[in-house]
Amino acid sequence: MAEQAAVTKNDFSKGSVWGNIIAQAVPLTIAQLVQLLYNIVDRMYIGHMEGSSSLALTGIGLTFPIVMLVMAFTNLFGQGGAPLCSIARGAGDKERAENIMGNSFTMLLMAGMAITMVGYVCKRPILYAFGASDVTYVYAEQYLNIYLAGTMFLMISVGMNHYINSQGFPKIGMLSVIIGAVVNIILDPIMIFGMDLGIRGAALATVISQFVSAVWVMKFLLGKKTLLKLSLKSMKLRPKLDKEIMGLGLTGFILQGTNGLVHVVCNATLSVYGGDLYVGINTVLGSVRDIFQLPIQGITSGCQPVLGFNYGAKEYGRVKEGIRFTVLVGSFYTVVAWILIFLFPEFFIRIFNNDPELIRYGVKALHIYFFGFFMMAFQFCGQSVFTGLGKAKQAVFFSIFRKVIIVVPLTILLPQMGGLGVHGVFLAEPISNAIGGLACFTTMYFTVYRKLD
Repeated sequence: MAEQAAVTKNDFSKGSVWGNIIAQAVPLTIAQLVQLLYNIVDRMYIGHMEGSSSLALTGIGLTFPIVMLVMAFTNLFGQGGAPLCSIARGAGDKERAENIMGNSFTMLLMAGMAITMVGYVCKRPILYAFGASDVTYVYAEQYLNIYLAGTMFLMISVGMNHYINSQGFPKIGMLSVIIGAVVNIILDPIMIFGMDLGIRGAALATVISQFVSAVWVMKFLLGKKTLLKLSLKSMKLRPKLDKEIMGLGLTGFILQGTNGLVHVVCNATLSVYGGDLYVGINTVLGSVRDIFQLPIQGITSGCQPVLGFNYGAKEYGRVKEGIRFTVLVGSFYTVVAWILIFLFPEFFIRIFNNDPELIRYGVKALHIYFFGFFMMAFQFCGQSVFTGLGKAKQAVFFSIFRKVIIVVPLTILLPQMGGLGVHGVFLAEPISNAIGGLACFTTMYFTVYRKLD
């Protein structure tokens, strides 16, 4: 009876569509906010260390592409299977939903072990290729040596948490992230300053917090409250099913992977035209972007299980209603965010560093980088609809289109045009938001939204 009550409660074909999306989005946004603290709290503390804080911050920035690669594989198997799991639940196929979850878990374990080994063996040439200098490499290596040890914990806690959310337990999913982040926030100042471990302390605090979060996630998925059971039988790899998971997960994989690629290209180009200072500015800009993208990511993540469930249940009118709501809320938020960034750029830079030179040059870079930020809403909304409805090819294409086809070439070419230099690197982002966002949203409107009638 308790299980049946939970199934009924998590039936997204009942009640208002916007209410279901908000019910999913609010806990997810809070969870992602806390997840963001995992990443930026280290930068905030390290950016305010006495001495060479700006160089240490630059060193952490050099590790971002590796962190993004870990998240890319996490999305490939975790985020890729979760929409399929929602669709299977909506269609009443519990066995398929459990097999999707179990296969994702197995692939997360395999990928985690592979990334850890390759990271330790190849870290030196990788970091220098990413734009490290002899000075900044020291900081990047110190952080990465410890961070890589927690790769498996990160992939389990984040990847499998998608399956808690896809079952309609967003509050449990929120707690998964909050518990780990609170541990990280408490341990960071103790280990960085109290134990005088510096950048190593930041990495160690992160690994411990990821371990705690992973334990919480697995305890729920192996417990009595979950609707889908994680068992040895469901963990046996099924090639056809795995292909479906990875096909849809390519969206998140490419999104994170191309983010990493763009970060590498930006850092390498900035190191030529602006040196370590501008690599540090790029780290700050990425951190500010993470903060302001958070609410729109929460809304679009919250809509996916609702859209997927109703699509599986053939409630197409409710799917269209959910798309409209997501677009309107996302557009309004990104306009407000753009205004705040334009009016108070120095405030947001100072969150991460007080270096007068970094602030001086960073303000102009911030204005360029975030110009027309509202266009990002169209990319997020279009992408989330394709992903939530299981349309892998479209989702993958537009992930590649914006980052690889537009941003990377512009990042390389614009600095050489009209004496733009470092400003050309930052200008590539708003151009890609406009072209990529409109292309993604327009395609979604004509190929998905209008056909749902």
